[in-house]
Amino acid sequence: MILKIVKYPDPVLSQPGEPVTEFNDELKQLVEDMFETMYASQGIGLAAPQVAVSKRVTVIDLSQGKDPVQKLVLVNPEIIFREGKQYEEEGCLSFPEIREKVQRASTV
Repeated sequence: MILKIVKYPDPVLSQPGEPVTEFNDELKQLVEDMFETMYASQGIGLAAPQVAVSKRVTVIDLSQGKDPVQKLVLVNPEIIFREGKQYEEEGCLSFPEIREKVQRASTV
């Protein structure tokens, strides 16, 4: 099911997501719906708060659905190491039509 993507300044985007504690069919369905929503919006990543679900879940697919092996689901992610710098142009489905060059770590 395609979910509605919330846009800035929706408050859910500013709040930390709740940790996931149950790995059940509801979570599996949320992940499937998030991938479907992301693909329909031509995105490469989508976090649960962007679909008004305050949970620590993110889906990523740099292949945009062309290579199923590329699908990545992060649940309760934490960055514990980062190294280097890279600059790339990025966009965000919750900030439509805005693209900006940003600095990120080259390795996490």
